[in-house]
Amino acid sequence: MNVMNDSPRRKELTRQAAQLFVQEGFDRTTVRMLAQEMGIKSGSLFHHFRDKQEILAAVIEEGTENALGIARAALDDCDSDPASRLHAMARAHLETLLTDRNAHVVALYEWRRLDAPARAHLSHLRDAYEALWEEVIDDALAAGLIRGDRFLVSRFVMGALNWTVRWYDPDGERTPDELAGELVAMLTHPAG
Repeated sequence: MNVMNDSPRRKELTRQAAQLFVQEGFDRTTVRMLAQEMGIKSGSLFHHFRDKQEILAAVIEEGTENALGIARAALDDCDSDPASRLHAMARAHLETLLTDRNAHVVALYEWRRLDAPARAHLSHLRDAYEALWEEVIDDALAAGLIRGDRFLVSRFVMGALNWTVRWYDPDGERTPDELAGELVAMLTHPAG
């Protein structure tokens, strides 16, 4: 399976499909709707994609590749102490949600709609992203910065960050950096 393609037109079509999948849901989105949104004929869509499944896989792959790139760059650019790395990952995750929201939402809510070959093809990207989080959380646990089970901590953190797509207003009173700081403060300064 070769989902990614550097064609600017295909990338634009993928972004438009992501928006439609967010608005309508994957199951309710038809090929005709996709073609209309993209300003092409239904048959022309198949010049760029084999089928609707490949479009979904392309959306998720592009979004996950972007998330990985943002996270890796954030870790490369931050200090090496566990608190800085935890903050950098939280900020990178929020940046992904804010700059590539549609692809991220599709990956969160439509992953289960992927067929088995697409899931197998894309699992390594999801696993690589989760591995970055696990490494950062392991370092924070080892330093005594946070406590708990790595699996649960990573799921709670990513769940909280992912939920921001529902309530966070980028034009509101808190910046993504401040939001990431709040999350790290909650994790590292337990009540009591």
